[in-house]
Amino acid sequence: MKFKIKHAVITAVNAVAVTAVCILTIVGNSMAKSQQYNYAADRWKNDSKENFAQVSTFFTDDSGFSTDSLNAVRAGLIKELQNASFETESETLPFADSYSSSIGTVTVKGDLTGKSDADITAVGGDFFLFRNFELVNGSFFSENDLMQDGAVIDRSLAWSLYGSYEVSGMNLYINGVKFYISGVIENPETKPEKHCAGKLPKIYISYDGASSLSMLSTESSNSENNSADISAVPSVTGFKNINCYETVLPDPVENFAYNAVKTQFSESYKDKCSIVKNSVRFSPSARVKAFKKISDYAVVKKSINYPYWENASRLIEFKLSFIYFFRQLLFAVPVLTLLWLAVLAIKFLKKKKPAVLRAVSIFIDRRRRDIKQKFTEKQKKV
Repeated sequence: MKFKIKHAVITAVNAVAVTAVCILTIVGNSMAKSQQYNYAADRWKNDSKENFAQVSTFFTDDSGFSTDSLNAVRAGLIKELQNASFETESETLPFADSYSSSIGTVTVKGDLTGKSDADITAVGGDFFLFRNFELVNGSFFSENDLMQDGAVIDRSLAWSLYGSYEVSGMNLYINGVKFYISGVIENPETKPEKHCAGKLPKIYISYDGASSLSMLSTESSNSENNSADISAVPSVTGFKNINCYETVLPDPVENFAYNAVKTQFSESYKDKCSIVKNSVRFSPSARVKAFKKISDYAVVKKSINYPYWENASRLIEFKLSFIYFFRQLLFAVPVLTLLWLAVLAIKFLKKKKPAVLRAVSIFIDRRRRDIKQKFTEKQKKV
């Protein structure tokens, strides 16, 4: 009776452990997939069979990295690809990249009475490829556009300005400078993104557009006069600062893309940047390994102002570190059970070795007799 109870308990424990592993795996995969910005490599390569990897670099405000530094970085990446025997003769870049920088909070107005404060970000390169925003109206702008006065706004800002999200082509005014609404995107949807994005609407403009603006944060305005006219502040020309640089590179061997990017920044911007391997950041092995350094998420070592999409991904990393660590512990239950069963099987075979050998011998003899009988009957027929 005790034997049956013991094995029933072991079976139940294993069933619970395996079920929990499956649930944690599904939950972990779902959380990782919700942060679509980390899967730009999949969108870029499309149906290509080559391996690509996404790498992001975030800079401190005083790093000095700017649009003036882009050509040197791109040339360095091309050289890395050439050294790895990749063809780079095309007139376009053999990889995708984007760059951006938060400008701050500004007051945005429409042609009607609508107006709203909004977080504004200057963007360049293939920024919208990396973001994978859900476009609900209009289109994204690009560096190839003849005019660089387009703006992409989120749904909440569109409603504040015009009471509708179908507003592409309409005007908006940032600090008195006129832009046209190129497209409207959906508001941040996942819980981590909502938490990290805050309540202010979002607006994205080109670097050329940013250079035409007069800048003053709402915080600075409020310190003097809540009704201060931001447009009265002297204009900031030639906006060049970059806080975030992202790229998708061929990755023929593990860490090639990461090392190529690291080579460009590790020396010149030492202690002033943080490099993230987006393509593998959510893998179970990476998260279990990071669990040992979980304190790094609680202690800020670099004064980097991460954009909300990166903060949301870091929040998911933190949660996945616990999920995959406990999943690994649960894996130990069936593994230990299999080892225990293997030991029992070995002991049983040793104990029953004579009987087992005798049974095997009898089986082999019977097979031999059957084969011999069939052969004899076949010969008689011939």
